[in-house]
Amino acid sequence: MAEHPLSLLLLIAILLVGVLLPCGDSKFIAYNTSHGVVPGKLNVHLVPHSHDDVGWLKTIDQYYVGSNNSIQGACVQNVLDSLVPALLSNPDRKFIFVEQAFFQRWWRDQCEIIKGLVRKFISSGQLELINGGMCMHDEATSHYIDMIDQTTLGHRFIKNEFNVTPRIGWQIDPFGHSSVQAYLLGAEVGFDSIFFGRIDYQDREKRKDEKSLEVVWQGSRTFGSSSQNIFAGAFPENYEPPPGGFYYEVNDDNSNSPVVQDDMELFDYNVPERVNAFVDAAIAQANITRTNHVMWTMGTDFKYQYANSWFQQMDKLIHYVNLDGRVNALYSTPSIYTDAKHAASKSWPLKTDDYFPYADRINAYWTGYFTSRPGLKGYVRIMSGYYLAARQLEFFKGRNESGPTTDSLADALAIVQHHDAVTGTEKQHVADDYAKRLSIGYKEAEKVVAASISCIAGSDCGSPVTKFEQCPLLNISYCPPSEIDLSHGKNLVVVVYNSLGWKREDVVRIPVLSENVFVRDSHGKEIESQILPLANASVVIRNYYVKAYLGKIPTVTPKYWLAFSATVPPLGFSTYIISKANRKASTPMQTLLKATRSATDAIVVGPGHLKLIYSENGGKLIGYINTRSSINASLEHSYKYYTGNDGSADTKVIPQASGAYVFRPNGTYPIKSEEQGAFTVLRGPILHEVHQRINSWISQITRVYKGKEHAEVEFTIGPIPIDDGQGKEVVAEITTAMKSNKTFYTDSSGRDFIERIRDYRKDWHLEVNQPVAGNYYPLNLGIYMKDERTELSVLVDRAVGGSSIVDGQLELMLHRRLVHDDSRGVAEALNETVCAFDKCTGLTVRGKFYLRVDPLGEGAKWRRSFGQEIYSPFLLAFTEQDGKEWGSSHVSTFSGMDPSYSLPHNVAIITLQELEEGKVLLRLAHLYEVGEDKELSVMASVELKKLFPKKKISSAEEMSLSANLGRAEMEKKRLVWKAEGSPEGANSNNNNKAARGRTVDPAKLVVELGPMEIRTFLINFI
Repeated sequence: MAEHPLSLLLLIAILLVGVLLPCGDSKFIAYNTSHGVVPGKLNVHLVPHSHDDVGWLKTIDQYYVGSNNSIQGACVQNVLDSLVPALLSNPDRKFIFVEQAFFQRWWRDQCEIIKGLVRKFISSGQLELINGGMCMHDEATSHYIDMIDQTTLGHRFIKNEFNVTPRIGWQIDPFGHSSVQAYLLGAEVGFDSIFFGRIDYQDREKRKDEKSLEVVWQGSRTFGSSSQNIFAGAFPENYEPPPGGFYYEVNDDNSNSPVVQDDMELFDYNVPERVNAFVDAAIAQANITRTNHVMWTMGTDFKYQYANSWFQQMDKLIHYVNLDGRVNALYSTPSIYTDAKHAASKSWPLKTDDYFPYADRINAYWTGYFTSRPGLKGYVRIMSGYYLAARQLEFFKGRNESGPTTDSLADALAIVQHHDAVTGTEKQHVADDYAKRLSIGYKEAEKVVAASISCIAGSDCGSPVTKFEQCPLLNISYCPPSEIDLSHGKNLVVVVYNSLGWKREDVVRIPVLSENVFVRDSHGKEIESQILPLANASVVIRNYYVKAYLGKIPTVTPKYWLAFSATVPPLGFSTYIISKANRKASTPMQTLLKATRSATDAIVVGPGHLKLIYSENGGKLIGYINTRSSINASLEHSYKYYTGNDGSADTKVIPQASGAYVFRPNGTYPIKSEEQGAFTVLRGPILHEVHQRINSWISQITRVYKGKEHAEVEFTIGPIPIDDGQGKEVVAEITTAMKSNKTFYTDSSGRDFIERIRDYRKDWHLEVNQPVAGNYYPLNLGIYMKDERTELSVLVDRAVGGSSIVDGQLELMLHRRLVHDDSRGVAEALNETVCAFDKCTGLTVRGKFYLRVDPLGEGAKWRRSFGQEIYSPFLLAFTEQDGKEWGSSHVSTFSGMDPSYSLPHNVAIITLQELEEGKVLLRLAHLYEVGEDKELSVMASVELKKLFPKKKISSAEEMSLSANLGRAEMEKKRLVWKAEGSPEGANSNNNNKAARGRTVDPAKLVVELGPMEIRTFLINFI
């Protein structure tokens, strides 16, 4: 339509003529669809919608333009195109649209005439842009920072283009729902309610009986019954039209949904039957719903390809149902429905915690996707932390609107938060598309980072002379900038950037060609370093995956890792120079030792307070000692796998296999080391490493650092063998003697920790049919358990599934390779392969997890502070230097903050982004829950003047979380809901109000943050 404005004008003219001119003797029926809410009647709110995945069976672009229809007939462009005349022809009609990634594609292509019409639809309420993010993000495998970023991207577009702020959450398809979604991505973005389709089938039946599908959701233990509460509604039967035959998509099988045939001169006149079916369905839903209002979701996946096919039937239904008079039918939106529910002034059941795990029927727990496609999940997390740092550096240099910018990476990260993207539940070619978009976004952001560092380090801000390179494949030991010959006076310059708000010391590891090197710091002083051998297995993986990813073979092969400790200021960088040395690695500074039999038959590993104890016989981890905290605990680490059930034994229930969504094990098999001699200890002044080859497809390196009190486990798993026809789901087990009493704790989207009790649900009596899968939960930050004396914490580097199936034991699912589809629509087995050198093998995954044992009550400090360091690792940039000293011509150390200032360790900067010249988006997050740590679960403060020492702040306006509305205005507009047992309303109980920071004084510019508080500001500079 955008390309044919004359045709469009003609169409509009015809529609207007049809509406305005009398029809003479024709049999035209003017359907009355103008009814609103009628007090005292059962009101049936018809909500027209199309659920449009931004990738699943087809890629996002294929879904938009309608290509590759042999897989699925779906075209979002058709949906939006056909909506315009459908809404124009009847001002009573309404529609909601969710996915901004699609809407913004469409909007860019429209002429001003269409844009003008759409603006009128939005301002009048005919078209409501609901939820408002770029996608309908997942709630199990997306990190809360990513959820905020993708929501902000959509919300700010809607605000800038239409001056509208979405007020309803619409998470109808994610496979379970997190408490963070309720209080953070719901209440804190200004939503009055949130609606969803998927909750556990046992929970749903119980809630139907009790009329508790709709609740007041109190998602945060810290905020309690404060303003974070939100009205939440689960649909009775997912998000399709109700039973009774009300599905009207053109060209689909509508045999069970008769159209309303109201011409009495034709056969099959059925108005009475259709009205009766409508009333029956409405009453049935009213019997499980409180108040005289029910919502019908009129649509499903990729519907309204020809919007009139739905609206014609709904016009008739509304007209004839209201003539009948038993119930009242109306075109509606979730906003109208929410206002009607609120106007009823009822008290609602109170919901705490979350809606995980989710099962849609017996034996079908959707807990496999917590781990599915671990390579993609790891890539998403790496890019997320990189994006956070890249935006900071873009701000320090100054945003260049002509490019490059971080926008491409922002879009790619936003799209991949979709509930069929980072989840790993898409077809393989779609997963490849997501990865490709991330790679393209990274390449542009990489230029931003390089130019920013060059500008800051050398005042080379125009056309940088110093070219900085980075190493996105460092995890597979591939880093061409560091793999250079340092002879002939050449030096390697390593700039180490710290995106955290506090000074940080951590170990940097890079591959090098020679062991004869030494490292100098920013002051030119030689510092301690350590050489470690690059394992042969790592070289094989490196060569194979470099060929697979880049299409080339590495020209050189490094033999060593160089490790050194880097100390970096907050929001800043330090520079390290690596040069050729005239000594070998056997110097006292760099040593390699092989483990030998000791008199006690035990091997002690660890250069600092932490000591890991291994048995000499087979190298089994048996103990954990911390000399500082007086911890002496038994600790074992092992691997096992679950075989994937194929469902063939299911004769009395629907067959269910283990697949991309569903985890359904069919037996547990411990993995024992096949090679007793494959155990090596490497010792040095900075770290100790334990290399273990578990079997032919699992190996690991355990590291203990001198200045750290945790163990780092780097695992390499794959290719998982499936020659026996059995899919396998590989798990790491950590076993202790702790008496955990069925209880453990997992994070909610990387934020709050929630108590889990094995085989138990707080909201209903659980009928256990899957004792393993039914106790799995999503992890983004980590998992811990405790007893009367100690806590064991395990943190992760990406989204995974985890549980405690046995007391005293934690487990993480790290990789999955399956041979059957789980019948949830993908129609592919989760069998990832990588091809290079004319062969294809199963995917190998390399990742890390971290573990620590603390005295009871002391583990939160490590989980929170180190957890933030995992999310925001050092960013490394490399260049070469010839001749004169680097420091004589470059800035060697930089901090964007006042040099005397550092953020408190309970506060993180989760957004620092230049939006436009002179305006900056800043988000500060308190990392601790109330009562979590006696020293850090307290009010914290940030001095903005010291955060921006070289700029003068003219204003700092506090905003909603998604930065589309002033905070004060948002709080004033939000609806207050009553929870049962709280007659004054859940939001008005002053005794339970969480501590929140005070309004920022414009003169002092100090931001206070209470536990778990996130505050968002738009800052203007003079």
